[in-house]
Amino acid sequence: MTSLILWLVILLLPWHPWGVQETLDTESVDEKRQPQAIDLTVLIPARNEENVIRETLTSLNDQLPGIKIFLIDDQSTDETVQQAQSLTLPNLRIIPGKELPDGWSGKLWALEQGFRESESELILLLDADIRLIPGALPSLFEKMKSDNLDLISLMAQLRMKNFWEKLLMPAFIYFFKLLYPFKLSNNGHPLVAAAAGGCVLLKKESLENIGGFASLKSALIDDCTLARKFRNNGKSTWIGLTHSAISLRSYDHLSEIWNMVARTAYTQLRYSPMLILLCTGLMVIAYVVPMISLFMYPLSAFLIITLMLITYRPVVLYYHLNPVWIAGLPIAGFLYLLMTWTSSFRYYRGERSQWKGRSYL
Repeated sequence: MTSLILWLVILLLPWHPWGVQETLDTESVDEKRQPQAIDLTVLIPARNEENVIRETLTSLNDQLPGIKIFLIDDQSTDETVQQAQSLTLPNLRIIPGKELPDGWSGKLWALEQGFRESESELILLLDADIRLIPGALPSLFEKMKSDNLDLISLMAQLRMKNFWEKLLMPAFIYFFKLLYPFKLSNNGHPLVAAAAGGCVLLKKESLENIGGFASLKSALIDDCTLARKFRNNGKSTWIGLTHSAISLRSYDHLSEIWNMVARTAYTQLRYSPMLILLCTGLMVIAYVVPMISLFMYPLSAFLIITLMLITYRPVVLYYHLNPVWIAGLPIAGFLYLLMTWTSSFRYYRGERSQWKGRSYL
């Protein structure tokens, strides 16, 4: 009965956190209204991204004329810089990253260095593994202008090609939307401030007003922290799904996804034993109990699972996956719970978040 009530509540929430109504794609913008040029600098923090950086930079060439591209090399040990230089882009500037100061995350320190060099009115924060399809930047700019936004971010389309990606990546976005309902965040709800760090367009003046990236320098979940800083300063933010920003990062093995989630899952729960116990209880009620109940109360369990899968259907179909992947949600939910516990075990063993050779508290 508790599981049934939980899924009825999720399904009937008026802001539909499981829906896909908050979207932005290039076809939604009238081509006649697209700007010919804007005062924009793209900041790309890059650490050992030799396999993807050329595609990311090339995709920017198909966007607006006159934009500046700052690639901040975060002390890469591979050929990231050489790959970028081989494109000979006239609007590309490579900034050698300085040694990471104490108390900073690598990505935010790289962004801060680029931010200090930028003189444009608008700044695009773009991860080194994000490919923008033609028209993506005009779409972002038009949305920012029409809605008078200070920050707009897009949840990049994650790669969903192999078994584990198809099972877990749609669920990753689904759970993120449940945790940070896009509609509430976009409507300025005081308890919800969400952003997706892979593709963020913002006003430089607004970023200066919050103290630049120094104001969140140690944040591991930097995108939502940035959105919260903007909102606390009276600025407007918007987040949506898209097919126009595509992540090039592959996850060929379950262990890669596992480590990606475990890196910050317990951080998301504020390193709180009470919150992880609450999270565990909810996940067990939501995903484990209905599956076990199939063997004892098949009719009621079938009803609960049906409600569960109804909420997951929009996300799976949004990414044009075979509908059969909707049935994988209970398995994905259980695996994400185990990943969260892995994150907490690592924390109490003294293992902190690690990314590309760096360890963070």
